Amino acid sequence: MAIDTDSPTPGSTTTPPLDTPRMSTRDKLVLFVLCAAQFMVALDFSVLNVALPVLGADLGMSQSALQWAVTAFALPSGGFLLLFGRIGDLYGRRKLFLMGLALFAAASVLATFAWDPASFLAGRALQGLGAAVIVPSGMSLLTTTFAEGPARDRALGISGTLMSLGFTIGMVAGGVLTDALGWRSTMGLLAIFALVVLPLAPGLLPESRTPDRPHLDVPGAITVTGGLLSLIYALTTAADHGFARTDVIATLIVGLALLTAFVVVESRTEAPLVSLPMLRRRTVAWGNLGGLVTFSMMSTVVFVLTLYLQEILNLSAWETGLVFGFQGVMSVIAGSLTPRFIGRLGARRTLAVSLAGQGAFIVGLLFLNADAWSVWLATAAVSLASMFHLGAIISYGLTVTSGVPDEEQGLATGLVTSTQQIGLTVGIPLLGVLATTADDLLSGTRTVMGLNAAIVLAAAALIALGLRTRRTAGSGTIGSGAVEAESFGSR
Repeated sequence: MAIDTDSPTPGSTTTPPLDTPRMSTRDKLVLFVLCAAQFMVALDFSVLNVALPVLGADLGMSQSALQWAVTAFALPSGGFLLLFGRIGDLYGRRKLFLMGLALFAAASVLATFAWDPASFLAGRALQGLGAAVIVPSGMSLLTTTFAEGPARDRALGISGTLMSLGFTIGMVAGGVLTDALGWRSTMGLLAIFALVVLPLAPGLLPESRTPDRPHLDVPGAITVTGGLLSLIYALTTAADHGFARTDVIATLIVGLALLTAFVVVESRTEAPLVSLPMLRRRTVAWGNLGGLVTFSMMSTVVFVLTLYLQEILNLSAWETGLVFGFQGVMSVIAGSLTPRFIGRLGARRTLAVSLAGQGAFIVGLLFLNADAWSVWLATAAVSLASMFHLGAIISYGLTVTSGVPDEEQGLATGLVTSTQQIGLTVGIPLLGVLATTADDLLSGTRTVMGLNAAIVLAAAALIALGLRTRRTAGSGTIGSGAVEAESFGSR
């Protein structure tokens, strides 16, 4: 049982205060370092996409091998998140964050100066491993540095905005840099980011860890990491080659079996990698569902819309980048507004409302056509959907981490970031393939947008019900707050 701080106080006639306490200069510098690192990782997800054909020709990589430029990063970045989140809890988040930055910088330099496919893919894999260290430890440092409430809301709002903006800017910057300086400049940009942040971090970031050091859950680490690696490999490979391949089917089965074994292991170990009672918390379970849906569905929209703009409307890569550049501007606006909505509605209601808005504006993309005016419809719909998408990103992170003790923040943020990475990975294979394999790309685009909107709107309704406030009778005098049960099956 826990006090519900997400709802306005019953009987109150005033709105919650919206002013955020002023940050000190040191707080701003800490936030800059942490957000710059998260922005860098988000940039890495998209900056190379436009450069792949040029990269392949330069390094002698076949068309089928080019998928590994993305997969080599996605596998370790998604597969090792939970493990490194827990290691940071136990042995020091600051120490792990610095190690991740150093690894990411070295890997980016290797990828920049790669001399053959093997050296390039090694650099990408090490970048992914560095990202798996940076993201959960950086998010844990953010949530433990800024106290729960307006300060943390604002910090997570800025972080979420920059992560969304990083993904969008990566698509624009990738094309510009490749045309002007070649594909190596995209990797060089990431190296510069890491080398700028790394010297600032040691003197600014506080160390934090759990007060005691229980043994690391090795069987849990092996099963969850192996399961996530297998699942991500299967889904990313299926995006290019379909689900009929033997290796896709085999790794899907292995991944699901390992994740099932992980649940069994965690239910029996004394110091689990993932606390199953935490997963039963309504805020953690429903919040992560919201994160999975918002990331997977919006990444699919961006992927399919990129194909539509260039192949149906015949826009250039630069013109397509402008469409998504406007989307990025709207995301920044949403990042500044979302904390105010959270102050009024609470993170849980904001999550449900944001998902509903994202789904509603994706519905507008069902009316895309081959006419020139459709570019304006596409720009308006995706930009407005992205505003609500950004609101969902911020509110789902707050929903999952609110009320979690500091010693488990690494675990909670590891779940948040695992959901984010898996969402970015699974959406395109599951839905985007319907557009790429359709006889008619325009009809395939409409099919994807229709299914996409239906999934987001259904998730919004389920999350609104799942996270509704539960009050107990006679829980105190008016104005004392509402009491709510945090786990499934409790009252």
